[in-house]
Amino acid sequence: MDIFEIIVNFLLLIAAVLLVIVVLLQDSKSSGLGGAFGGETTALTTRGKKASREKQLQKLTVILAIIVAVLAILMLLMPAFNKWFTPANTSAMADALRSII
Repeated sequence: MDIFEIIVNFLLLIAAVLLVIVVLLQDSKSSGLGGAFGGETTALTTRGKKASREKQLQKLTVILAIIVAVLAILMLLMPAFNKWFTPANTSAMADALRSII
């Protein structure tokens, strides 16, 4: 495994764990896993503050889901990158680029 694969694997693991945590922190419309960490509102929180928090959590969920998807696709394509950019295939890659241009 080269260093790039290790970095991508580590980033994917961190992003997936953060995605799970963010989803669990969201309040659900019904009782479920989201309500386990969100809990009931207290007298100190206002509706505006709660709505703002929920909106931020939803945006963070979308961002983390996109990051997980991009990293998963990158890991899927990594064997092709390794095949194309090995020293033995650099002349074949240059020939392919010249034929395109």
